[in-house]
Amino acid sequence: MLKTMRKFAKFFYVFLFMIIISFIFWGIGSVDKSDPKTFVAEIGEYKITGEDYWRAYENISRFYKEVYKDKFNEEMEKTMKLKEKVLDSMVDERILLLAAKDAGITASDDEVSEAITREPFFMKNNVFSREVYLNRLRLNRMTPEAYERLKREELILEKMRRIIWLSIDVSEMSAGQNQIQGNDQMTKMLSETMMNDMREKAVKSYIEGVKKQIKIKINTEIIS
Repeated sequence: MLKTMRKFAKFFYVFLFMIIISFIFWGIGSVDKSDPKTFVAEIGEYKITGEDYWRAYENISRFYKEVYKDKFNEEMEKTMKLKEKVLDSMVDERILLLAAKDAGITASDDEVSEAITREPFFMKNNVFSREVYLNRLRLNRMTPEAYERLKREELILEKMRRIIWLSIDVSEMSAGQNQIQGNDQMTKMLSETMMNDMREKAVKSYIEGVKKQIKIKINTEIIS
């Protein structure tokens, strides 16, 4: 039971802001990007294409299928509003990227290179293999430049979230943790869950504030 709770708690906090940069190796069919209707959303200078969206959606669906097995069906998907949640998460990420750009937050080439060499699916005998790296990208019709751009964005998003976390009232966090008594594994997990909840609420509150200053256009017909 404890293992299951930890698994779901971890995914709950990752889901809102981590769409697909680390899970890009499940591509789906191509979309005609020349058709303006293929843009699911426009957030400032960023655009989310139909191809981007459906790739993200497929990855999240795969996760739920692995968790729920045959119980994950169309009815459950609609109840969860999975399509809407995926799009909301992608929009939120673009908003954070815009905020990071305005704040001058970047990721250096060295940081990107180091992050890529730590990726387990690019390793051979526990060591980064450039041959494996290039082959995996080639199989998924992705160039090294495109993947490095995605990895750079992932690192920038991580930096932005950490900066926002620093704005959390430490006294409020301590008070919440003090309500949980005990030193066993379950207590530690609950304390960690509470901390993650406060962090993600801070990020969401920040995003909602930035949204008011950005022009956002959503084309829901593509995901309906």
